[in-house]
Amino acid sequence: MRFLILSDLHGSLPVLQRVLDFYDKGGYDMLLLPGDLLNYGPRNGLPPGLDAPEVARLLSDRRADIVAVRGNCDSEVDQMLLTFPIMADYAIVCDGRHRIFLTHGHVYNEDRMPQAPAIDLFVYGHTHLMSLCPATADRPAVCNTGSPTFPKGGNPPSFATLEDGLLTLRRLDGTPLQRLRVFGGDDET
Repeated sequence: MRFLILSDLHGSLPVLQRVLDFYDKGGYDMLLLPGDLLNYGPRNGLPPGLDAPEVARLLSDRRADIVAVRGNCDSEVDQMLLTFPIMADYAIVCDGRHRIFLTHGHVYNEDRMPQAPAIDLFVYGHTHLMSLCPATADRPAVCNTGSPTFPKGGNPPSFATLEDGLLTLRRLDGTPLQRLRVFGGDDET
């Protein structure tokens, strides 16, 4: 499976349109959304092109391709606009061989890892600081997607893709920023 991972969108319609264009052109199978989809939060200011109802419509049109979890800015009111569930604190996505733990980062994060079945990749957002960390003997590979709307720490707007075990942090135009092999490709046995 080919995944596109988008966290901390915060209701920005032009950002979502760019990412969905990349998703469509790349022929991705699933959108993994680690939260903060519609609401911008009181500390962030207004995002460019804030249009939560249209963001909700565009995402809801793709509900069959989406696995999403709740961010700290997501609420029951946001859920009312969407036609797919977003209120869980985490989801475990399996591609047949590997387990991906998807969460926002305000409940579970690198410092508070979940007591979950063996997972191969831990994905979160929340901090708006993109990073990739390889697996170690006592923890899975970790990806923070950063934010395409409100990046922090001097980072560019970003999202991630996972294809054939290769995790890539990308700029909004799709240009790769960082890559990490998190598990083997199609030839893995």
